[in-house]
Parts: sequence; C-alpha cells; structure tokens
Amino acid sequence: MSRQVPFYRHGLGPADAEKIAKVLATPILTSGNVGKAVEVQIAQFFGTNYAGLTSSWTNGALAALMALNIGPGDEVIVPAMTFISSANIAEMLGAKPVFIDVEPDTLLMSLDALPEAVTPRTKAIVPVHIYGQMLDMRRLRSVLAGLGRPDIKIVEDSAHCFEGRYEDYGPGNQSDIALFSFYATKNVTCGEGGAFVCDSEDLYQKMMQTRLHGMSASAVDRYQEGSYRHWDMARLGTKANLPDLLAALLPNQIATIREQLPLRQAFAARYEQELHGTPIRIAAVCQQVVSARHIFPIHVKPTVRDQAIALLNEAGIGVAVNFRSVPTMTYYRKKYSYGPCDFPVSYEWGEGEITLPMFPSMTQEEQDYVIKVIRDRIVPLC
Repeated sequence: MSRQVPFYRHGLGPADAEKIAKVLATPILTSGNVGKAVEVQIAQFFGTNYAGLTSSWTNGALAALMALNIGPGDEVIVPAMTFISSANIAEMLGAKPVFIDVEPDTLLMSLDALPEAVTPRTKAIVPVHIYGQMLDMRRLRSVLAGLGRPDIKIVEDSAHCFEGRYEDYGPGNQSDIALFSFYATKNVTCGEGGAFVCDSEDLYQKMMQTRLHGMSASAVDRYQEGSYRHWDMARLGTKANLPDLLAALLPNQIATIREQLPLRQAFAARYEQELHGTPIRIAAVCQQVVSARHIFPIHVKPTVRDQAIALLNEAGIGVAVNFRSVPTMTYYRKKYSYGPCDFPVSYEWGEGEITLPMFPSMTQEEQDYVIKVIRDRIVPLC
C-alpha cells in the first residue's frame, strides 16, 4: 500500500506568522532594525566580525564578486559538481568560470586538480560545501600559498552548510567571505533569502553597498527621526538586500539549528545503514567533518536513474536531482565546448544522482517506507 512522503516539509507555522505581523505594524518593511538584529545574531553564531542579510545566495554572491572588483577578463575557479549559480555569478559579470572536477568519494572540489586551474587571471575561487560537508579550507589556503597565490579570494558557497564544521572551524573562519542560502528547502529558511559573513571591515562596507545598488545608505538609514538624509552611489551594485518581513522568520531557527542537527544525523545514519551492501552509492563524509546533512543524495546506474525516479514518484515519494555537472549544461557546453570527458567524476555522479526525502519532521514510518521502496523496487534495477 503506497503513501505520500514529500521531498521536504518546512517547520514554519502560525507562530511565525505573528512575527511577520509585528513587522507589518511598523513603518519599515524592507531592510531595517529586525534585519540588523539578525545580522548580529549570525555574526555571533559564526564568530565573525560582520554579517549581512541578502535576498538569495545568488544575489549575495554576485554582490560579493562585485565588491571584490571581479569582472571581464578575470577567472573564477568553481567545482564542476554544484548548482549552476556557483558558476553563473562569474559569468554574469563577464568573468570566466574555470571548472575543476570533484573527489569521487566526497564529491568535494579536488584540491589536487587546483594547481592546473590557476592562471595569472585567477581572481577568486568558490569552494562548495556540497550536501552540507565542508571542504578542508585550511588545506585550500595552503595550496594557494604553495602556488604563490595567496591573493586569490576565497568565496565560500555555504548554501548547504549553515551548521557544518571542519575540525575546529566553520564557514567564514578560513575564507574572505562565506555565503548562505535561506531558500525554502534549506536547514534555515525564510522561503527566499541568504546571508554572508566576513572579518574584513573593508569588504563588509563594500558588500553593504553592492547589495543595494551601490548606495551609501539603506532606507532605514535615509529616514531617521523623521528627517531625510541624502545618499550617494559609491560604486556599482545590484539589488540583494533582504526585507524585515522575511528576516523576522530567522532568529528562532538560528538559535535552535544545532538542536535539529542530531535529527538529520540520525536520518542520514539510518539511510546509510539500510542501504549498505547494496549497489546504491552514497557520498562519504570525512571524519574531521560535522556535516550539516542538508540533503541525502544516492547514486544509481545512470542508465536506470530516470526509471528509478519514476518508480519512487509512483510510490508517492518526492525526490530531486542535486546536482548535474554544470559544464555539460547546454549553456556552458555550447559556449566553452565542454564534454562528459572533461570532468568525468562530476558527470558520472550527476547522471545517476537522486536526492531522497530527509527533514527534521520526517517520521520513522515515512523513512521506513522510503527505504522499503528503494530496497524492493530500486535495488533490483541496479
């Protein structure tokens, strides 16, 4: 007998609507004092000097590259296995995304492949903490130093990794800037949104401008105590600020996020235990890492992947594909003539990846059902 198991179920409810109502009772709906308080909370959470809210990971990262003066003629190194936005932010500014393959066990950017990708035009690198597992950021810095390029800016894609750790540090502690996503399915969510953290005052001040058209003052700063204050355009920017209406949903989630992690870890461990010994492949997690366990991907033979998805959907189980190799997407394949052989690990994983349901409110019965369907219907295909 089939049942319905959604791919994701958020934990927001009526109490969160009351928080939005409180913002509606104030004159400032956009980036104001509510958002500023959340930014302080985020900086304290990560132990960084500064934090800022953004309208999405993509817009925040675009603002970050603008703040770092990256543009035409520059190169930005990106892993081939990631979401398209990790590369698109460079492409949108006229810079060239330079792809490198990932490790076959963890799916993290291969630091062994990094030296061949660095050129005199390399201005930044975007390490991706895929599925919630952090890359070894200290080793990344060491590799760049060994190449004589400590000047290359490190822009962490931490969209999956809000509560993740590597040994004794987290996102933003070993990079120039780290960026997060608060998209609908993320561990911390407000539907759409994001944030950044950094330690450099200069970069922070530039980010606060590039996330708001390059303006020298936000709305709440332009209207204080009933008086209007003039503003200037200090530099070129985009529109990447987060309104207080959405920021109001974040404080409690941030305060309790580490309490949710054991639930995610338990669900992940159960999937790993029950699928061990089957032909289904699972990405490895390094011993030094505390993974945020944002999502749980599996890998089946590429020739049966779409059939497996159809069978899971027929059984009422919501799944997704996170992700496919970016260089072989139509746009990048046509523009740069990439093929499957250029980044074989990323390509092969992306052709067989399926992301299973996993979220804190998932019940044991729901996970039992998912596992049973996989063992009964998907394993025989492999």
